Amino acid sequence: MTTMDSITVDIVENALKNIKEEMDVTLFRSAMSPVIREQHDCFPMITDASGKMVVGNFGSHVPEVVAHFPEGVQEGDVIFLSDPYSCGGSISHINDWMIIIPIFYKSELVGYSSMFGHVMDVGGPVPASLPVTAISIFGEGVRFPPVKLYEQGQLNQSIIKIVKANTRTPVENYSDLMAIVAACRTAEKRVKELCERFGPEIYQQALGELLDRTDKMMRELIKGFLPTTPVSFEDYVDDDGLGNGPFKMKLTIWRDGEQAYFDWTGTDPQAQGPISYYLSDSMFKMFIGSFLISVFDPAIMFNDGFYNLLHITTPEGSLLRPNFPAALGCRTHVLSRLFDVLSGALSLNTPENSPAAGYGTSPYFIYSGKDEDGRDYHLMEVMYGGLPGRPIGDGLDGHSWWPAFVNIPTEYLETYYPLLVEYYRTGTDSGGAGKHRGGNCNEKQYTCLADGVVSIHDDRAKMQPWGINGGEPGTSSYKILLKKDGSEVPIESKVDNVQVAKGDRVLFVTAGSGGWGDPLEREPEKVRTDVLRGLVSRDKAEDAYGVVLTADGEVDAAATEEKRQVMSVSRGEIDLFNFGNREAAIR
Repeated sequence: MTTMDSITVDIVENALKNIKEEMDVTLFRSAMSPVIREQHDCFPMITDASGKMVVGNFGSHVPEVVAHFPEGVQEGDVIFLSDPYSCGGSISHINDWMIIIPIFYKSELVGYSSMFGHVMDVGGPVPASLPVTAISIFGEGVRFPPVKLYEQGQLNQSIIKIVKANTRTPVENYSDLMAIVAACRTAEKRVKELCERFGPEIYQQALGELLDRTDKMMRELIKGFLPTTPVSFEDYVDDDGLGNGPFKMKLTIWRDGEQAYFDWTGTDPQAQGPISYYLSDSMFKMFIGSFLISVFDPAIMFNDGFYNLLHITTPEGSLLRPNFPAALGCRTHVLSRLFDVLSGALSLNTPENSPAAGYGTSPYFIYSGKDEDGRDYHLMEVMYGGLPGRPIGDGLDGHSWWPAFVNIPTEYLETYYPLLVEYYRTGTDSGGAGKHRGGNCNEKQYTCLADGVVSIHDDRAKMQPWGINGGEPGTSSYKILLKKDGSEVPIESKVDNVQVAKGDRVLFVTAGSGGWGDPLEREPEKVRTDVLRGLVSRDKAEDAYGVVLTADGEVDAAATEEKRQVMSVSRGEIDLFNFGNREAAIR
């Protein structure tokens, strides 16, 4: 096969990126659950004929899923599943519903389109199907192994009946499922158009070229940023909601030429509670690639082309490779902490190129019950926190780990659910001080307008997000139930069935993030701006940054220089990492 010209490859690349965006738009306009429609908790993918992801946001699971069908797949088939153990953990819990559509052009298989999204409720003992007390996946809700929702174009109505019968939100779930199908069919249509335009042979060759491009560029990243001598880093998840913990996650990394090695030996055994995360090798390779590309070279196209360069060791029965039937519903604490551990391990070789630690989870606020008209309501909102200070600048305030996620508009919440949002703001001083400030947390206060029950999922209530290169740690998370009688009741970071009455308020505060670099090297005018914006208090400006402000809010240059000189002498040598209260929390 002759080498393809780069212009054709670029055209196909950008066409595929646009198709992926169109998949998202189709879903957002059709789905009903706010976590998909408003917050965009979904992940699209397009593969080549062998199932390798060429464009998308998660690792390819297609070969493993298709292997469940000895009869093969035909045109018009639509595969549906929600079982993490049936797809190597490409979906991480049973609320993630996945669709896979084989794409045929003139009877020739040319690829697959796939997408999964988080549906509101799949049965089980608590609303939203994320029970903190689950000790097996059987106690979380209904899971679907790979089945054909459509077989050669014919809808299997029995599956739809089962779907609707096993959820508190049948209308929303059915709509979300069909919206995911529609998004995948959008990709199917567009890929066929590309095959019609270029021919299937040229299309397939272009996909191969795109995979090769990523492979070549990732080789350079590996050589430039991974150490040749093994280095290890560890971080902790607070607890599993059942009184066990903290749980250690330990990663050792090194490279041999262009081959990279990642070893999770030393990570704690799987949890009794539902925080374990089933991390397949292909999924972790995707996370590694996503992290390296976003931190070091965002111009690289993210796909499966580099997977042969990465070698993964994950002990069976560990927090990251739990044995069936371990509960997985609250796995986001481990999933998100994975990036902090990966960042910490990479920083041991090149600390100047690595970010600090962030809020490190996907916090959930879940509120359910009956309103005053007797109608059921079920809200699940994904919350955000501080993203870490980085080599290139400050961390983002109150942002999602996943770049595509957004918040649910307050207007939407107050229109469709019996609550008021009293305020939604960033938490002053919650980001760790640094040359580049850590991002601040979110503070959100709800007033309940109906009796109901609340569930909370969060972490970093005990383990602070660490700072790097002299940066300080971010603040921890906390929750408070402010009862209408004036009393205040602390709420644990992982808890179900908190009874709330009409008029009660819930204060939900996420974690901040660590700062990057010496706070005394931050430009005084930037500190002044942070104070004016309410991101940093005057006290912290002086105590952590050594910046003295006048009564009218201007920088007192002479006092600032003097203060910084005194602080620099008195503090001594700065540490590479500042873990805050870690030692006390571990004890």
